[in-house]
Amino acid sequence: MKFIKCLAVATALTSAGLAAAQAQEGPIRIGFITTLTTPASALGRDQVDAINLALEHIGGEIAGRPVEIIFEDDGVRPDLGRQKAEKLIQQDNVDVVAGFIWTNVLQAAQRPVFAADRLLISTNAGPSDLAGARCHANFFSTRAQNDMVPRALGVALNRQGVERLYIMAPNYAAGQEMVNGLTATFEGETVVTDFTRWGADPQLDFSAELDKVRASGADSLFVFYPASAAGAFARQFAQSGLAEEVRLYSVYTIDQISLPVFQNAGINAVLGTQLADYWSPDLDNEANARFVADFQERYGRLPSNYAAAAYDLLPYLKAAVEQSGGDISDIAAVRAALREANYDSVRGSYEVGNNGYPIDRFYSLVTVEGDIWTTQIQELVLEGEADPYAADCPLE
Repeated sequence: MKFIKCLAVATALTSAGLAAAQAQEGPIRIGFITTLTTPASALGRDQVDAINLALEHIGGEIAGRPVEIIFEDDGVRPDLGRQKAEKLIQQDNVDVVAGFIWTNVLQAAQRPVFAADRLLISTNAGPSDLAGARCHANFFSTRAQNDMVPRALGVALNRQGVERLYIMAPNYAAGQEMVNGLTATFEGETVVTDFTRWGADPQLDFSAELDKVRASGADSLFVFYPASAAGAFARQFAQSGLAEEVRLYSVYTIDQISLPVFQNAGINAVLGTQLADYWSPDLDNEANARFVADFQERYGRLPSNYAAAAYDLLPYLKAAVEQSGGDISDIAAVRAALREANYDSVRGSYEVGNNGYPIDRFYSLVTVEGDIWTTQIQELVLEGEADPYAADCPLE
């Protein structure tokens, strides 16, 4: 009996060893949750195209193992995003869950990923609750925490002498964080803050708010309206004639992904407007030059900030896995390497904060006319500043 029992145990151990070896020889699976349907699908398309380009640029492998990307559509729905995260973990057995355009989708999807002890790497959404006291060792981002881009824009507004500012943003977590970031650094007077309806039935008629802007005496207007709301706002802003009366500033609204759409529609009022970001197509480094040139050659358009952050995912992960010994299942070692961020990023070199978010450089940008309307760097406005929640994160 003892012999049979020992033989059974030995056989089981051998089988387990073979399974582990075979797993190490199989593909590294990355689940990528983005928006592939709804009017916001253009954002997801840019991310998917960037991921596919990055996969080619890394040679299709990490540590000698092929990389398999499983794309899932969140439909801009937090409940669906959570379902897709559960499916990727339970059915597809992915090693990493990544993506996430929308803050509320990421907030809904994070729990099953962390419960399964998998890495979660955001390529856009940057909620504050993952930056502070509720930060997580398995969370990393290739994009800034939500407050940081508007914080940089606030510095730019101060330098440009803006005195009276009207603010418009959708009433959800990211909209509130964009406004919080801006007002934390802006030193002038905030005349009015208008939070408009968001969710399943977002407000897309801004005529009342634009009338209030005109009556307010503000010299400048700040807006945050992503995806299809950006187009609705831009058309109505142009029709209102306010471009002759106020300076327009935005984040994630009038940018590389929306400008060609506005160009085709002849919405000239968006030209010369200003924004801030960590990235622009004209950022001068070798990795970015290759990314922009190859993206434009392959897809016939310039990449967006959404594409840039998604592209970085694969070289970032490849470097971390290979620098930590090549075993993606050694999550502690891979986490440590991810914190080093020792890879050729399209943003240039940067540091990672204790909460997994980049400590970055941010630039003021201006929208410019050309064969393809895009953005151009004006000046560096913020550098080396951690997000305002990092001090509350207990991780070292």
